[in-house]
Amino acid sequence: MKPYLRSYLLLVLPLLIGLTSMPLIAAEDAAGSVFATDPYVRAMAPGQTSSAAFMKLRNGSNTDHAVVSAESAAARIVELHIHTMEDGMMRMRQVDRIDIPAQGETVLQPGGLHVMLMGVKSTLKAGDKVSVTLVFEDGSREEIQAPVRKIKTKMQMH
Repeated sequence: MKPYLRSYLLLVLPLLIGLTSMPLIAAEDAAGSVFATDPYVRAMAPGQTSSAAFMKLRNGSNTDHAVVSAESAAARIVELHIHTMEDGMMRMRQVDRIDIPAQGETVLQPGGLHVMLMGVKSTLKAGDKVSVTLVFEDGSREEIQAPVRKIKTKMQMH
């Protein structure tokens, strides 16, 4: 190999490697790293005006991420909520964020973390689909199509 060609390759090769790895670096936003599995929205009884969305959020990156808000055209108000036990009573409260640890999973489920849909514009029936957009801490967004499911709840009779 000619000496000038060798010098040229030693200068250009690191540049080419750097340029080809740039898309991998850019793909590290939260929406590109967090995947929602098994999303669904609770079906509503006639007269109800609220529902909730549930799913598993899996973070495939080495960086912690968080959902900081959510949006849906199906409801007037969309908030992040959690159910907690306080003084022997189950209470629901709004949270500022839902954390998803690096290489970890966070489950949104009945009785726990969830996306609350309030002021739902039309009764959600089993078989319908609801679009929910998750907004992450870095401003990236992920739109999820969630089927509506009828969920049986455990009720205690006294």
